Amino acid sequence: MFEILERQDLAPNVVLYEVHAPRVVQKYRPGQFVLVRPFTSSERIPLAVADLSFERESITLVARSAGRTTTEMRDRLGKGSAFRAVVGPLGTPARISLPGRSEDERGTVVCVTGGIGAASTLPIARAFQSRGHEVVTILGARNAQSLLLVDRLDEASERLLLCTDDGSVGRRAKSPEILADFIREQRHHGEAVHLVVAIGPAGMMKACVETTKPLAIPSIVSLNTVLLDGTGQCGGCRVTVGMDLKYVCIDGPGFDGAEVDFDELLRRQSIFYSEERDALARLDPEHSCHPAGAEEEELDSPPFDKER
Repeated sequence: MFEILERQDLAPNVVLYEVHAPRVVQKYRPGQFVLVRPFTSSERIPLAVADLSFERESITLVARSAGRTTTEMRDRLGKGSAFRAVVGPLGTPARISLPGRSEDERGTVVCVTGGIGAASTLPIARAFQSRGHEVVTILGARNAQSLLLVDRLDEASERLLLCTDDGSVGRRAKSPEILADFIREQRHHGEAVHLVVAIGPAGMMKACVETTKPLAIPSIVSLNTVLLDGTGQCGGCRVTVGMDLKYVCIDGPGFDGAEVDFDELLRRQSIFYSEERDALARLDPEHSCHPAGAEEEELDSPPFDKER
């Protein structure tokens, strides 16, 4: 059992859990994730590690109640309760350096994120900052209430640029628009953007790549796919990267954005939509029309947000 040391409601349907997991803390590297089984009879769900504490031997997880399992977590688990199992860390750690350059070369890294994708972005932004890179973070959301981990991301960045769909905080724009404007601003002043790290819904990441690719700016994206066993055995998380078949759970979740087949990814993300809808309807008939938060998916679906 993995005790929940703290629980915090960050936004409507978004919950932060600090979980006692000493062995995960010792092995975790930025960019990795864990598989969580909240209850004995529940499925396993992949969640990004947003933060960790060596002193408390804990990891911080952020979950949006998008399906049956995460809805039950929200309603039943609080401080002092426990997850039945936490497995990890899984996946390949992020490479904290500039692609195609020497390990000791420093530059400007722009992290673009939104919704609970902020949880995946935070440790990567911190890692680049700790290596001496200039980190600029673009954080987007539907509205002020949906902006997550703002203070932590601000500390991990030299500049934090906020945008919301309704203009309630920051600029009224989508995060890829802010990215395009920032790149233009840098070029106007004779400065470069050396790497873009985009973590969020597939549509957002695709738009970021469409901005960076023509300018030959390297990009890394963190993919959210159907993910079941976390060991590459089930094949549910397969994606096409360049001419190769990759498995997000072992080869990723981070990939070269310019090589990802986003159209295939978007098709595969909806493969279990009906099952998600039906499972949630059995839990709560009021959600029989669509999984919780589905109407916000284009903005707020982060990596590993496709709980069934």
